[in-house]
Amino acid sequence: MATLLRVLAAPLVLAAAVMSVIGLVSDNPGLVTASWVPWAVGIAGFALRWVNRRRTYGSVEELMAAAEAGVPRAMRAVAMKHKIEGNLQEAERLLRAAVEAGDVESMWEMGRLVEQRDGLAASEPWFRMAAEHGHLVAKRFFRPGSALNQDGKNPL
Repeated sequence: MATLLRVLAAPLVLAAAVMSVIGLVSDNPGLVTASWVPWAVGIAGFALRWVNRRRTYGSVEELMAAAEAGVPRAMRAVAMKHKIEGNLQEAERLLRAAVEAGDVESMWEMGRLVEQRDGLAASEPWFRMAAEHGHLVAKRFFRPGSALNQDGKNPL
């Protein structure tokens, strides 16, 4: 819901502005009053965007400190850095710790790491775990005819 609100913030504010202008020009107080709803929701969406951007780390040192403190999102970010650098063992260690903390995106990334290293069949438990915890892309792997459910006999 929050993601949808952040995405729709700009169109809602634009719609509210149009409604307000039309309401003022046509001397329609009902339309002006109704425009307050999209104004409020749109502004709330922009506020969520701002809050979300503030959750990023200001420096690599802050990120590393957060990862060492056990923040799952930070552990995943550092794991991706290690994966890019080719240090798959450290990436796997960090991702496993983030998975234990319940980070769904780390479940997905663990599946991708195992797939890269050992193939799609070996990554199935990780993708299944991510899908069972609500990861939308992982869920698609288990639709009939998809990568991990080609014959339709391996649903979630």
